[in-house]
Parts: sequence; structure tokens; C-alpha cells
Amino acid sequence: MYAIVRTGGKQYRVEKGDTIYVERLAVPLGEQVALRDVLLLGGEETRVGLPRVENVAVLAEVVGQGRDTKIRVFKYKKRKHYRRTRGHRQEYTALRIEAIEA
Repeated sequence: MYAIVRTGGKQYRVEKGDTIYVERLAVPLGEQVALRDVLLLGGEETRVGLPRVENVAVLAEVVGQGRDTKIRVFKYKKRKHYRRTRGHRQEYTALRIEAIEA
């Protein structure tokens, strides 16, 4: 059985035992999180939500918090002597999928 969940403005296809990296959640390490924004539930019978599948939750445990690798943002205007460099590190939360409750 698998599910497609939405969190942080992105969609993830998850199964039991998967580890996903989502936008940072304000949840301490080791806590359980219930993702209730399930868009599709697949398996023997596929259920598609309009917009969500009702009475379905994906249970996950927070296994890590961190920051991703730095990306460089470089702005440039030719012949105007304008150059700006900035960096960005996105914060993430690592979730291990424990169960899909239907």
C-alpha cells in the first residue's frame, strides 16, 4: 500500500518504512506526526481524493532535523558593474513512515 501526501507545498509518494525529507516542521526529534493531507491511496483498490481522501492518515516519526547544502544565488547585470552573491540553506525534517492508516 502506498499514499501520496502533501506537506510544505510539495507532494510525496510514501510507503511503510520510507524516509522522506520535507520542509521543516516544528516537531521535536522522536515525536510522532500524523500527515492527514492524503491525496491518493493506492494498493489493491485506488482511492483518489477530491481534494483529500477522508479518514486516512500517514503516521511518521521525526528522525532528524537539519539544513541542506548551500546553494549560491548570483545576480548579474552586464556592463553595469552589478554583481551580488547570496547563499541559501533550506531547513528540513527527516520523517520515517511508520504506518498508513485507512
